[in-house]
Amino acid sequence: MIRIDVPHWAARLRALRRGRLWRRRDLEERLNEAAEETQETEPPPAEAVRAWETGERRPDPGHVELLSRVFGMDEADLFVGPSSGTVLWHHLTGIPLMPGLFSEEEEERVGRAVERPWRADAATAGYFERMLDACAAPYARPADLVAALRPVFAGIEAFRRDAGSSVRGALVALAARDAELISGMGHEAGDAPGARAWSDRAIREAHETGDPLTEAFALVQRAGLVDAAEPGEIVAAAVAARERAGVPAEVGTLSRRHEAQAHALAGEIEPCHRCLEECEAGAELCAGCLVDLGRPGGAIEILESEPPLSVPAYLAAYGLARRAHAYAEAHERDQAADLARQALALARRTGAARALRELGRVHLPPPVEAGRRVLV
Repeated sequence: MIRIDVPHWAARLRALRRGRLWRRRDLEERLNEAAEETQETEPPPAEAVRAWETGERRPDPGHVELLSRVFGMDEADLFVGPSSGTVLWHHLTGIPLMPGLFSEEEEERVGRAVERPWRADAATAGYFERMLDACAAPYARPADLVAALRPVFAGIEAFRRDAGSSVRGALVALAARDAELISGMGHEAGDAPGARAWSDRAIREAHETGDPLTEAFALVQRAGLVDAAEPGEIVAAAVAARERAGVPAEVGTLSRRHEAQAHALAGEIEPCHRCLEECEAGAELCAGCLVDLGRPGGAIEILESEPPLSVPAYLAAYGLARRAHAYAEAHERDQAADLARQALALARRTGAARALRELGRVHLPPPVEAGRRVLV
């Protein structure tokens, strides 16, 4: 029987917060906003969320009402819920609890497998596959996704060690996919060494599946760590992905896009142009390569003719930073400064550390007035 050292209601509160990919600070901010809207209850004091989740103190009635409002649940569901076993195993493993995504029967089945991993079956693998789909949320901060995905990876690894042969292959493939997601989000969060380490793990897991396509996608993901690895390493991973037998055209397209970026960073004009032509690259990619190749004028011409793409917020922040870089290199101070301000605000809000790193490469030209001499 699973046992924990905190009250059940405290464990459930923590599990529900983590399942929404919120930090404690995020929950505190939402509670403060709810208190301001209702104007009936004082916001909780500092460290209140930590005290509640550790069971040191139970929320008073006013704060219970705020919690119910923020989570969109009534008090009974918030603090009790339909099953204690589900909360216990989520608390123990750290795997996010996502209400509404799974039925209670599915939750209980996976909980029983947590206690006895040999019970893992195709339904267990399906549970984690759906969870990974949900964790690839475009609204979440990259670092928060990494924090949610790591215990999922650990859970999958625990199952695969004891699972039967009929489900082990599916679990290995899921481990590879999870490691790829952690690597990609670590990259966006500014953790270059961690991104490379998790990519190495993804490639090892993918190789263990014996599936060329799974391995090819792991290599493409490694090639996507463009500013977290050396250009030569990126090119090697991109080429290796295309060399896997029977890979679809999309693998070749993705790998050539990353390879083009690596050649641009290395200042290799002809190979970069060749890859861009072969993959029919979009405006953002072409413009980014031109910036890295020292041709900001061409990049601006492309950017001004194409509207920004609709992408997750952390990628939008990076795109704005790249545009600011292009205008700065072309000595368009006002446009560069405006875009840099937008990128900075969005990057801070979304935790887009890669965008912040790109902003560090933006060097605004001096104001025109600074170069003028007044003749009297």
